[in-house]
Amino acid sequence: MIIIRSMIEADLEQVCFIEEETFSVPWSRSAFLEMISCDWAIYMVAEENQQILGSCGVRNIAGDGEITNVVIKKEFRGQGIGKMMVQELLEQGLNMGITAYTLEVRAGNQTAIAMYEKLGFSTEGRRKNFYEKPREDALIMWKH
Repeated sequence: MIIIRSMIEADLEQVCFIEEETFSVPWSRSAFLEMISCDWAIYMVAEENQQILGSCGVRNIAGDGEITNVVIKKEFRGQGIGKMMVQELLEQGLNMGITAYTLEVRAGNQTAIAMYEKLGFSTEGRRKNFYEKPREDALIMWKH
């Protein structure tokens, strides 16, 4: 059974492994440690049988939630885990007073874009050449 829970320091080795296998510019362990230590951010993991399947986070910036680092381990993608995590993140964000959410997603990541649209996000802008390795635009999506 998959559980969605708050990220803790003991998760960071597995979280960083998933980041490194997925992103060309992954977050560092110290960046995650800083985020899970502050009171204006929520970072979650999906876990099953003591294995981290994915992670995601949101930072509360003046009542707007900036969603970061939505990532699922390769062999578990396409099973709805990302959607489960983001739904939980949105619910937790409400408790922090977050009333709108934004995120950036690679323009070519149709799977993620479709998931965000199902959760009520819409594309409201584009950042040219936002991503590196490979260079790609980011779509700016919002949920109000």
